[in-house]
Amino acid sequence: MGLETRIEAVGDVARMAEVLRRQKAANIADGAPSLETRIGRLDRAIGILIKYEDAVVKALTQDFGARAPAVSGITDLGASLGPLKHAKAHLKTWMKPEKRKTSPAILGLLGAKAEVRFQPKGVVGIISPWNFPVNLTFAPLAGVLAAGNRAMIKPSEFTPATSDLMARMFADAFSEDEIAVFPGGPEIGQAFSDLAFDHLVFTGATSIARHVMKAAAANLVPVTLELGGKSPVILGKSADYATSAARIMAGKTLNAGQICLAPDYVMAPADQLATFVKEATSAVTAMFPTIKDNPDYTAVIAERHYERIKGYVDDARAKGAEIIEINPAGEDFSQQQHRKIPPTLILNPTEEMKVMQEEIFGPVLPVMTYQTVDEAIAYVNAHDRPLGLYYFGADAAEEQKVLTQTTSGGVTVNDVIFHVAMEDLPFGGVGPSGMGSYHGVDGFREFSHRKSIYRQLKNDLGPMKALRPPYGEGVKKFLAGQMKP
Repeated sequence: MGLETRIEAVGDVARMAEVLRRQKAANIADGAPSLETRIGRLDRAIGILIKYEDAVVKALTQDFGARAPAVSGITDLGASLGPLKHAKAHLKTWMKPEKRKTSPAILGLLGAKAEVRFQPKGVVGIISPWNFPVNLTFAPLAGVLAAGNRAMIKPSEFTPATSDLMARMFADAFSEDEIAVFPGGPEIGQAFSDLAFDHLVFTGATSIARHVMKAAAANLVPVTLELGGKSPVILGKSADYATSAARIMAGKTLNAGQICLAPDYVMAPADQLATFVKEATSAVTAMFPTIKDNPDYTAVIAERHYERIKGYVDDARAKGAEIIEINPAGEDFSQQQHRKIPPTLILNPTEEMKVMQEEIFGPVLPVMTYQTVDEAIAYVNAHDRPLGLYYFGADAAEEQKVLTQTTSGGVTVNDVIFHVAMEDLPFGGVGPSGMGSYHGVDGFREFSHRKSIYRQLKNDLGPMKALRPPYGEGVKKFLAGQMKP
């Protein structure tokens, strides 16, 4: 890093600290925003997405090198507008205090009251990733704004055009005291993680999350971590293999597999392996008759990720796996304008292969086999809990066995990824795949402080007096009652 760059970074760090100070002060001075204010902020977020639609698509295409406008429209624009509109439609209900029962119940009968109120936490930091840089900024922001918070955003350095555009977008509609964006490299990201936010959201790799969580812990900042891992597909013997393969490969090739919820490996019955390979090949051929110059097929984001993914394939081949490159037009990818990797199946991989040790985040799909579904379940349970799990089949008993005997952040049955699109379902991981969740009401509550409020009886009744010193028969009777089974 040159001297000029270091000086600029120091200035950015100082500005971040100052903006955080101002946002916290504004939060205290203004208090919890009204329903109308929150809806106004959601409307402004919706407005900039609509206003800058074409610019967003162009910036994403520039950052990826090759990405279909339809992909950006569905995954970054549409998937951002959905959470914001959902929050706007339901916010009035979400904000209502939640009545709770008193203990013992007789207190409630005599007039005591208990409730939970949802209070803004204050200032929420959002560290968003490069794979869906707009969506994974605006989707958590929907819950952040609905809950009445202010936000500071650190977008990814791997998508500089989109990150700079988002900074301009937010500046167009929000004051820095409401929402501020700080593009920049790893040094900015580290300094951002060190800030004393009231809550911090991080979406990205588990390895980076460890550093983010450690930094947040220094200030006791609560975190929501949306990570990833190796999300498995269990193909039941009763599955419709043509439909299943089409859905699996659609999910695996969307954004060239650069999705935290992309199917990371498939477990198929041993006697159905050939059927799955055949149907997967047919599905890819139907979607992408050509790949190299096909605008519908997304490029890998950066050279180092391209080399990483190619390295998984080379490593698996060297260690004896069967590699099936699905290349319908027989194109030569050794010389190409963009970093495209055709969908690649790795059959019967083994544990010592890197492709089975790390999250792939690319269009490469290992396919394992099993004799009984119990073997598949045991394999999943022997590894880190994934962000997503996918079961295909028509056997209700087998489906329930998979659902009850495995643990994952979420599940889609008979498809992949789709549970993340359900606004009324919480989205989050478990263990190494994340902590906390958002979307819909769960996002509102994740970014709210749930304040417990109890209102005591106005009259000082005898039983209440009996619990005060000097302790006598009243306390003995109370304790005797409590000790009964």
